Amino acid sequence: MKKVSNFSIILWDFDGVIFDGMRIKSEGFKKLLSPYGTEEDIERFLEFHFSHGGVPRFQKIEYFFKDILHRDISLDNINILAKRFAKIIKNSIFDRKNLIWDSLRFIEQNYKNYNFHITSGAEHNELNAICDYFEISKYFISINGSPPIKDILIAKLLKEYGYMADEVVLIGDSITDYRASLKNGIHFLGYNNPNLKGYGDGYIERFLN
Repeated sequence: MKKVSNFSIILWDFDGVIFDGMRIKSEGFKKLLSPYGTEEDIERFLEFHFSHGGVPRFQKIEYFFKDILHRDISLDNINILAKRFAKIIKNSIFDRKNLIWDSLRFIEQNYKNYNFHITSGAEHNELNAICDYFEISKYFISINGSPPIKDILIAKLLKEYGYMADEVVLIGDSITDYRASLKNGIHFLGYNNPNLKGYGDGYIERFLN
């Protein structure tokens, strides 16, 4: 079992680790997708949404149409719906109540002692806008969101900064995060999702006592 202190380079997921946006986004998806499917379709989608926290919204929208509705959807229409989704959640997302203070206080107190980066499935521009709004961007060397998907983001980051994979840990709250760490040969610590106990190198119950 490893701890955060065993590493000097930490990659942070965002939703569910630093920022609790899942409830807001689930309501946003419900509003966005309800005109296209039944209540049962939406429930099936929300199950996928909650169990795949690190998957970008573009892929989730594609999944809804192709795997639930069994309908084709063009990339242009995916992008149109993704922009509509961003507008739906915009008024709710910039609220300090959405911050997860246990992890954020650890970050505030320790950002000079580690190399911190954010690698998230959240949309890149929206992610950076949220971090700027809450004035937390200064704690991270880089902040990167989708697209591309997380395992590609991590691969690009390792190459750009010359990090050795074994030196790096990803802290995440979803099985998607764990799989992204495996693909890149980096370490993984689960957080804020008891279902991740037993995956990776350990599980963080709390950052601060």
